Amino acid sequence: MNNFVFQNPTKLIFGKGTIATLATEIPADKKILMTYGGGSIKANGVYDQVKEALKNHSVTEFAGIEPNPTYETLIKAVEIVKEQKIDFLLAVGGGSVIDGTKFIAAAVVYNGDPWDLLIDQNKITDALPLASVLTLPATGSEMNGNAVISKKATHEKLAFGSIKANPVFSILDPEVTYSLPKRQVANGIVDTFVHVCEQYLTYPSQAMVQDRFAEGILSTLTELGEKVIADNTNYDLMSNFMYSATLALNGFIAMGVPQDWATHSIGHELTAFHGLDHAVTLAIVQPSLWRVMREEKKAKLLQYGERVWNITTGSDDEKVEAAIAKTENFYRSVGIKTKLSEYGIGSESINSIVERFEQRGWKLGENGTITPDKVREILNGCL
Repeated sequence: MNNFVFQNPTKLIFGKGTIATLATEIPADKKILMTYGGGSIKANGVYDQVKEALKNHSVTEFAGIEPNPTYETLIKAVEIVKEQKIDFLLAVGGGSVIDGTKFIAAAVVYNGDPWDLLIDQNKITDALPLASVLTLPATGSEMNGNAVISKKATHEKLAFGSIKANPVFSILDPEVTYSLPKRQVANGIVDTFVHVCEQYLTYPSQAMVQDRFAEGILSTLTELGEKVIADNTNYDLMSNFMYSATLALNGFIAMGVPQDWATHSIGHELTAFHGLDHAVTLAIVQPSLWRVMREEKKAKLLQYGERVWNITTGSDDEKVEAAIAKTENFYRSVGIKTKLSEYGIGSESINSIVERFEQRGWKLGENGTITPDKVREILNGCL
């Protein structure tokens, strides 16, 4: 196990009726900017619950944060925060709204071009306090300091991570997920699954507890997947799904282990060029990446196949391929296709994506061995 330092300052408030705790969790003297997306929170009753809880607070609203939140939209909120001297941010929505609000929180106190924070996260030295009311389990953004932001002007999608951007607290009420479309539930399942894999499926590091923790989350997701798609109004199912998404990316399974994140880096480019849902890009890229990098990942692929999918027969190569195929079939079982061609996309953007990695000088993966040439091979395998 590698050396590590762990700290997670986010308070998690979980369960039925917990949105009402906003009244006491946010100090009464704070000027709040409430951020949200396209208005679904008004249709499902979450907006009314939040407004009722904050009826004695000063609240300004900022709506319209998109899936894959854009710099162009968020910078408008930054100006509102500065003009109105807002001193607390409340994100009400899924990962995109929470990510966008983290960017706002960091950008407001930064003296310079806020896009710099995506290029060099070390420039994040402070941020306004923020909290979240989660409505879509997927990204784990409710209990970490990570954010992914897009820039329409340049077709870029970049990430940052800073403990300064961790929510002070996050409220998770599984009942608010009952109205989610099946597409969003499916995306959340895949997103959560791949988050775990990025921290787990690398190479053995003698981190027995972290491995078993990760495998437990993965096994839970395989057990819940189709059931949640069939009925996302079952409180127990949605509770376990929601909690799995949080645990997948709050740092618990990352302690002392190598991490990959190449699937995410490549997937971000597919979103930037083609507008594909984030989870869809992950489901497309991951199987191909595993096949290309199978020798480096063989030990963990075999362990994953045995412990998560009960694959115990055949040669090592056959077991590896079976584990990858089982994963693809799982994504398909919840309604997510795993090939670019199934979304009407060919090889047209591959050269541009590879050129970006060449220009950035990025070598991806847990060993830094996924070069731009490997990225090309992975993307060709996604077709």
